[in-house]
Amino acid sequence: MKKRVKLTFPQSLIKEPVIFSMAKQFDVMPNIRRARVTETVGEMILELEGEDTNLEKGILWLKEKGIDVELVEGDIIE
Repeated sequence: MKKRVKLTFPQSLIKEPVIFSMAKQFDVMPNIRRARVTETVGEMILELEGEDTNLEKGILWLKEKGIDVELVEGDIIE
């Protein structure tokens, strides 16, 4: 399954390898579609691919870290 999400990172997490950690921990494959990072905020559009339960756990983990996660509507080509 694939999900497209928009992530907004707080300043404290901009330099942390959060996406890498989530991918390894929950067996999710991220595909960065767009990213914008400044000294104070990071924004990223990702396509996440993996088992449905792994995607849900990974997204919940991101939220618990303090990252704002929004589902993005739109077609995902498989």
